[in-house]
Amino acid sequence: MSVFTPVPESVLSSWLKNYAIGRLVELKGISAGVQNSNFFVTTTLGRYVLTLFEGIGRAELPYYLHLMAHLARHGLPVPAPIANRDNEYLGTVEGKPAVLVIRLQGASVMEPDEGHCARAGAMLAGLHLAGQSYGRRQPNPRGPQWREQAASQVREHLPADERALLDEEMRFQATIETDTLPAGAIHADLFRDNVLWDGEHIGGVIDFYFAGHDALLFDVAVTVNDWCTRPGGELDPARTAALLTAYHAERAFSDAERVAWPAMLRAAALRFWLSRAVDFHLPREGEMVMVKNPDEYRDILRQRIAYSPDLPAV
Repeated sequence: MSVFTPVPESVLSSWLKNYAIGRLVELKGISAGVQNSNFFVTTTLGRYVLTLFEGIGRAELPYYLHLMAHLARHGLPVPAPIANRDNEYLGTVEGKPAVLVIRLQGASVMEPDEGHCARAGAMLAGLHLAGQSYGRRQPNPRGPQWREQAASQVREHLPADERALLDEEMRFQATIETDTLPAGAIHADLFRDNVLWDGEHIGGVIDFYFAGHDALLFDVAVTVNDWCTRPGGELDPARTAALLTAYHAERAFSDAERVAWPAMLRAAALRFWLSRAVDFHLPREGEMVMVKNPDEYRDILRQRIAYSPDLPAV
């Protein structure tokens, strides 16, 4: 959502001629985020978001775009991709793979209460249930193989205590078996800034470009670590219980998931510590690029090693 590749209005105006959404009125770069180039696009017929993919291969993109279309067909508030006049979702802008999606209503809530967390948990369960009928399969792009690569990239940049933490957690995660856990299409990045609120209701769930096929519990752990964490890294008991209970009411946790829960919380914390450390120590050049501090998820990992709550009972 940072802008790495500028798009002139003249270029976009010409590109939009292959769409049935009117003429360009306004083009504005979006400054939040770290992975792709994103723009708000207003035309004479509506409001959209344009994404230029900076690091995802063209062959991988149909998985994400068709997943979003699938979930939208199931009535979930996700940004449905727009097909051009050739009935294709994926195009090219400034040499980069590009897509237009519907711009959803609402704004993020960065200090959620128990009610927000409960609705987020229920929404995540709905995404998981709808995703069970999604026919395409693509591994989680931030799964174990990526984790090994990222750890090797950043290890030399870390102080001794953090290297020790990383090495020990990598050894621990290598012992965890996830094949017995319920799996399917996961969002994998359901942070607070990827949920838009329209009053008390969720108006949109955005940014599916880390989605993949993986343990559903990992997705729950990613969400809990962001929505329910206090500034010091520890989990807020009330918000955690609200999110997990609401999720469990829609899709009940299995016995295997209860056993794996502490390890999944740690795996989710490790994933974002590593990705932020890569962005911090090995940054890409670009304009309006925002790099998040990896120390937040280092501290969350330490807290999850020290303590993890139980999942709700049956």
